[in-house]
Amino acid sequence: MNWKEIDLILEELDLKGAQIQGVVQSAYDVIIMRFRTRSANEKTKQVLISLSSGACRIHQTFNAVPKSDKPLRFAQFLSSKIVNGWVTDVCQLEDDRIVKITVKRPDAVYKLYIRLWSNAANFIVTSEDGIVLDAMRRQPKRGEVTGGIYNPEFNARHKEEEISNNELAEVRVPSKNSFSKSSKREYEVRNLPGEDCFNKKIDGFYAAQGGTLSLETLREQARRNCEGSLGRINAALERLREKEASFTNAGQFKKYGDLILSNIAAINPDDSWLEIIDDIDIKGNGEIIRIKMEEYTTPAEMAQKYYEQYKKAKNALAEVQREIAAGEQELIEVTEKLNRLLCETNPLVLAKLLKAGKTGAGVSGARKDKKQRPGLSFKRGQWLIIVGRDANENDELLRRHVKGNDLWLHARDYHGSYVFVKQRAGKTVPLDILLDAGNLAIFYSKGRNNAKGDLFYTQVKYLRRAKDGPKGLVIPTQEKNLHIKLDQERLRALETCKV
Repeated sequence: MNWKEIDLILEELDLKGAQIQGVVQSAYDVIIMRFRTRSANEKTKQVLISLSSGACRIHQTFNAVPKSDKPLRFAQFLSSKIVNGWVTDVCQLEDDRIVKITVKRPDAVYKLYIRLWSNAANFIVTSEDGIVLDAMRRQPKRGEVTGGIYNPEFNARHKEEEISNNELAEVRVPSKNSFSKSSKREYEVRNLPGEDCFNKKIDGFYAAQGGTLSLETLREQARRNCEGSLGRINAALERLREKEASFTNAGQFKKYGDLILSNIAAINPDDSWLEIIDDIDIKGNGEIIRIKMEEYTTPAEMAQKYYEQYKKAKNALAEVQREIAAGEQELIEVTEKLNRLLCETNPLVLAKLLKAGKTGAGVSGARKDKKQRPGLSFKRGQWLIIVGRDANENDELLRRHVKGNDLWLHARDYHGSYVFVKQRAGKTVPLDILLDAGNLAIFYSKGRNNAKGDLFYTQVKYLRRAKDGPKGLVIPTQEKNLHIKLDQERLRALETCKV
């Protein structure tokens, strides 16, 4: 926006005498202020202030403004200082694209400076005497931090005096290098489409194509995010279907076992291969089946091995098919999510939905249902402890609900639960939380009746799945040892922390 457009925006807004009713920071560099005005036609106005590079602007917005799930720092500061204050003056400082709003409250007067420079935009709040109280973008080198001094009016006066002096010098000593007011670039208000006021034209123009809050930019971001997810899901499904194909012949292992047992009397234990004619028809023809036999293994033991392979392959096939079904459902959900995002017409709402997606919320902005996570969960302060109660829950937690830096605990020499402590960024698991998790690991193991036991713990990234082992079986590395005596008082306290 140029300075003439800013003057027209402020003239149409007519905020002098309005009361500030609320502040929302919908993104790091976007503030929406709600004013109650004296206008009979429009009692409330929402003013959008964007410091986005290439789209710095101030204007009334006519789109619904979504509430922020977690208010950002600067919005909280503004809410505490200027909400319910009255606007006593609004102006642009000369042609510098700096808007000053003076706000009066019973206890103090505040000056709000909105600097709409593409490469150095900022929103600065000072006291009446120019001391910086806070800034949207804290910049110590410019003095735009709490306690600094910000007085752009002085700079504007200094600039005006410099222009006057240059004009006098131009009259005395003409030179092509002299500053000339006529050499300044002339700006005009853009002729934007529409029949409405300039605020509405600007709002529509930037919503369609202006900077990080434009619909096209946001939709392209939604496409990139969702198409990346769709690519990963499809790649995972392709791998799972390859596994499914390899497990579909699981029935042949059972058949091998049956054929060995039915022909056990005729088998030579020294043979490496067993050849059997199967499915003999009335003409005496049949399929020749060759079955691998292992050295030093009796036919009965070999048959048992094939039965075990059949059981594992059958279980693995069922698990792979469950994962394929889950992956296909996720594919449908991501596709529906992308369609909903692309259909959204309010850029502020779309920006919020994209931000919510990055922090783990769905398209609706709601967190995933905690019931989707198996096992038991305990919240101790800021720490989350998760307990898997059987092999299925242990395996599900490992596959979908824990990450590499989370802590894993398991009782030594006993079957039992996997216990996980979710990692917090930059924090080490304190001893008290480790003892909580250790008590849960012993309590939910076969060694509970001993009232004590040893356990080992390590990070999830140091676990390796046992090849051809039972579901959920892992082999830990870099593990540490811990001896736990069950503390009934601690367990009772944990019982009250279930989530």
